[in-house]
Amino acid sequence: MKPRRIEPGAGQESVWDYPRPPRIERVDARVSIDLGGQRVLDTRDVVRVLETSHPPVYYLPIADFTDGALSRAAGSSFCEFKGAARYLSVAGGEGPARRVADAAAWNYPHPSPGYELLVDRVAVYAGPMDACTVDGERVTPQPGGFYGGWITEAIVGPFKGDPGTLGW
Repeated sequence: MKPRRIEPGAGQESVWDYPRPPRIERVDARVSIDLGGQRVLDTRDVVRVLETSHPPVYYLPIADFTDGALSRAAGSSFCEFKGAARYLSVAGGEGPARRVADAAAWNYPHPSPGYELLVDRVAVYAGPMDACTVDGERVTPQPGGFYGGWITEAIVGPFKGDPGTLGW
């Protein structure tokens, strides 16, 4: 079944206007990530990848995460556009509040041509974090658990990831 596009309102974008292959772009936004009661990232150095039917995936500088927040995790995957990805765990907090979200982030150490902006950047699944924000707005994770898009009020769908959307 073909999805019914939601018309964007003023100041909104439709994921159905995003291209395939995906576009990569710098954005003027402040992004923060909290885990274990600790702010593990606060940056304005933000890149996002836009792909048809997907909310934006935000790629953030590895160097802007707090010391010890990122570590290698088991697993890898391959994107036909961006290349080979490796997984990372995200840790935050101290003492009994400390949390580790295993394989909750990924990056492309050697991205495919056209995606060089992703070097030394990492994307994080919003779901396992205490909070992820874009310009102070708490994001909603892209549905489905596999995709890493972040949904804000500025983005309308429908979004790939819900049951029945695999063939989109």
